[in-house]
Amino acid sequence: MTHHPKAARLHKRRRAYFRGRWAELAAATLLRAKGYRILARGYRRPVGEVDIIARRGRVLVAAEVKSRARFADAIEAISPRQRRRVSRALEAFLQERPDLYGLDVRFDVLLVTSFRRLPQHIQAAWE
Repeated sequence: MTHHPKAARLHKRRRAYFRGRWAELAAATLLRAKGYRILARGYRRPVGEVDIIARRGRVLVAAEVKSRARFADAIEAISPRQRRRVSRALEAFLQERPDLYGLDVRFDVLLVTSFRRLPQHIQAAWE
């Protein structure tokens, strides 16, 4: 049997993509259950991207979703560069939605470590 490294990489990437999409769905479902209204999922612009943008009352949340086997790995996966990309993407979103100006902005993280456990919601994970 021959080994196909290109096919193996593609399979691994596909699995990671679908795991990430599932994690975002689980995170959005948890936020809805907590009373948030999801305004955007997978919001991408050249300046950056935000996994979930949600609102509850006067708070606008940019949520980054991380799916890792271990909690510590999920936390470490959010680099300062990624935080800047999330922040810039939220600024772009607000330019498209001036009706949301004046809301309190918060950056949250939702950590998904298992298909059998609820995501862990960390509010105000960074400024």
